[in-house]
Amino acid sequence: MEDSNPILDETVLGDNDLKEFVVNYVGGIVDPEDGNITVEMIVDIFAEQFPEFLMAVAEENFIRGYNQAFLDIEAHEQAVKDVSDE
Repeated sequence: MEDSNPILDETVLGDNDLKEFVVNYVGGIVDPEDGNITVEMIVDIFAEQFPEFLMAVAEENFIRGYNQAFLDIEAHEQAVKDVSDE
């Protein structure tokens, strides 16, 4: 399993109004030397200043993954049953 997420290192471009606002806001706080704002910088600022937003996203992602795991288990059990019934 990979320990890091390469998406976090991607530079975010302000190619729509919301992204432009977020990039400018985070840039004003982080003030990186190269002027590039990464996804990780944005996540860090959101975690610090708007944790309930990230928690809602994380919880939804967890619940969807958990439900998918049960669907996968059921599909696997059905496949095993189908093979054993043959």
